[in-house]
Amino acid sequence: MPTFTLHDLEQRLQARAKESADVSYTRKLLDRGVSHCAKKLGEEAVETVLAAVGEDRARLTAEAADLIYHLLVVLHARGITLAEVEAELAERTKKSGLEEKAARPRG
Repeated sequence: MPTFTLHDLEQRLQARAKESADVSYTRKLLDRGVSHCAKKLGEEAVETVLAAVGEDRARLTAEAADLIYHLLVVLHARGITLAEVEAELAERTKKSGLEEKAARPRG
C-alpha cells in the first residue's frame, strides 16, 4: 500500500491553493471564503456520519477522506497548520481523555 500522509495532503493543498481557480478546486473553495469552506466541511461531516451508520466500509472510507480534505481546507483558510493541530493533540495526551475534557473552558 502506498504511503500518503496527512502532511502530503497538506502540502498538495498548499500548492493547489496557489493555482488558478480555473484549475484548482481548492483555490475555488478558498476564494469563496472561510464561511463557505466551513459549510462544505459541515456537509462532509454529515455525509461521513450517515456513511458510518448506513453505508459500507468503502463508502465510509471515501467520506472520511472528503472530510479530512475539507478540514485541511478550513484550517488553511484560517492560517492553521496541521503541525499546530498535532501539537494540540500531543498536549492533550498528557492527561486522560476525561481529565482533558473536564479541564476545557466552558462556553
